[in-house]
Amino acid sequence: MSYLSSLSDAWSTFFFVLNVIYLTTAILVAISVILDNRNPTKTISWVVVLFVLPVLGLIFYFLVGKNYRKEKIFSRKGLKDFERIRNLSDNQIIELQEKDYIENEKVREKLPIINLLLRNSKALLTTLNRVKILNNGDQAFTSIISELKQAKDHIHLEYYIIDDDKIGNEIRELLIAKSIEGVKVRIIYDDVGCWRLGKKFLGGLEDAGVELYPFMPVRFPFLANRINYRNHRKIIVIDGKIGFVGGINIADRYIVGSEEIPFWRDTHMKIEGEAVNSLQVVFLIDWYFVSGKIMSNRSYFPKSRIRNRQLVQITASGPDSDWASIMQAYFSAISTARQYIYITVPYFIPNESILTALKTAALSGLDVRIIIPGRSDSFLAYYGTMSYVEELLEAGIRVFAYQKGFVHSKLIMVDDVFASVGTANMDIRSFDDNFEVNALVYDEELCNELKESFLSDIGDCTEIDREIHAKRGFRKRFIESFARIFSPLL
Repeated sequence: MSYLSSLSDAWSTFFFVLNVIYLTTAILVAISVILDNRNPTKTISWVVVLFVLPVLGLIFYFLVGKNYRKEKIFSRKGLKDFERIRNLSDNQIIELQEKDYIENEKVREKLPIINLLLRNSKALLTTLNRVKILNNGDQAFTSIISELKQAKDHIHLEYYIIDDDKIGNEIRELLIAKSIEGVKVRIIYDDVGCWRLGKKFLGGLEDAGVELYPFMPVRFPFLANRINYRNHRKIIVIDGKIGFVGGINIADRYIVGSEEIPFWRDTHMKIEGEAVNSLQVVFLIDWYFVSGKIMSNRSYFPKSRIRNRQLVQITASGPDSDWASIMQAYFSAISTARQYIYITVPYFIPNESILTALKTAALSGLDVRIIIPGRSDSFLAYYGTMSYVEELLEAGIRVFAYQKGFVHSKLIMVDDVFASVGTANMDIRSFDDNFEVNALVYDEELCNELKESFLSDIGDCTEIDREIHAKRGFRKRFIESFARIFSPLL
């Protein structure tokens, strides 16, 4: 009995010490989270997780919770092209004060957005561009493959997801063929988004001379620092003359759907002209990060022959940047709107600033409409989005649930003259954690085209009725509330 009693006392002491160590660590981490001065909602969510989920909460924080906007994942110092653009953006701020620099009066009303992006991300306003909207995978991949076949000098690709499927292999074989021809092919792929890619798929590219690097590889012991900060960008630059950007990854589901969701609605953009230089800069900065190589050859920035006038700013944001530039652009566009705000987004989990701006716009009498998924590829993201619907409806915002399939487009259109197409969702992950890139266009013709598509998509939606929605059952309300607590951490 004395032996068993001693053993029991030893175990009790052991577990007591473990509890003290855990509580001490959890308290120190909670203090660290509070001192980060993050969004209060996100701070509270992390504190709740740390103490409601013993051990798991602490592990989860070290996996995905560290704040890298403050700590800076990497530095841009020494990047000559970035410094050149910094100087050009400072000069352009002065030029924009000249009345004839922007002829269109409606565009001049959006100068606050243009100036904001020049200051927070050095996003140059380019004027000579030809932009084409590509709806869904059929249009996007047809155009991408056609342009890849004509590449002469280089192909730069940066993607969150590349699948080992039909379209993935078609593009892979085309890139291999171009590399063998002598075209320089470089690929950045996200290590988490492309975790299914095997050695055979990647090895065939490398054997053909393609240079490729994973973005922030997730390997122990570095997993804790890197899994939450993903490269969500989708960029293609061909010969420095043609660029693609938008929401479409390289995967069959964007063409033929998936088993769970038969149709994926998305939007991509093809750009020719000066804005391609800005996409090139984003790629080359990321290439420096993954490879350590500075690519400063001027041949990557050929002089454009496009004389079509469409104003475009390319802005990138991520944990490496000083400001959440895309979130700030959304906020500025919403808060300076005069007539309407139309938004399509698959994951609507906004911070308090964006939510307040949208409700204020609607309460001020503006026409505010949002298309969200009627079905989603993420349980928590879907119910997290639904948790905001009631207060949107109360403010007079019209909310439409897309029924044809899964809507994956990330669009915002304002006043027939401003539109944003890109990779950033209207959620906290895109604002704070992911590396994103958006094209912001100031052009009436293109905005009207996007507006027509938006109104057409509404035809495939069910408008959510305020009174009916308010009567949803306790179970749905509980799931929404649960998802909302964790949504800032998604």
